[in-house]
Amino acid sequence: MSGEIRYVEGDATAPIGAGPKIIVHVCNDEGGWGKGFVVAISKRWKAPEREYRAWHRRGSAPPFELGQMQVVPVADGLSVANVIGQEGMRARRGVPPIRYGAIAEGLAGVRAHALREGASVHMPRIGCGLAGGTWEEILPIIERELLAHGVDVTVYDCP
Repeated sequence: MSGEIRYVEGDATAPIGAGPKIIVHVCNDEGGWGKGFVVAISKRWKAPEREYRAWHRRGSAPPFELGQMQVVPVADGLSVANVIGQEGMRARRGVPPIRYGAIAEGLAGVRAHALREGASVHMPRIGCGLAGGTWEEILPIIERELLAHGVDVTVYDCP
């Protein structure tokens, strides 16, 4: 059983298709929220930012650290997954903040949730903006952690 990936031009905060959906994006491990795709999320819903910041303050359940993820319901059949896949918010000594292993770990958590809920996954090209990653590195992680387990993925590119 293998999931499918499709690329569409559109807004990842308005996912298309039938059934339950999870919008996935990458967050940092410092509690910062305010640049990149999170701005679009916050314009549409307040809960993902509120829950992310509360999680950072608590620091636990699950631990607020690289590789962890948090699913926040935002509407009937629609959730946002805050995946901690960035170490810090800026490059340090020329190394971008993306942590591919943390992305993989977070997507494994997303996969478990998606399979329980019968949900598809929707995302921009995660990790390729402010995090400094490359799609050539991210795509195999998506294939391994989501598609190989039967989770369908839609990737949104801005028009």
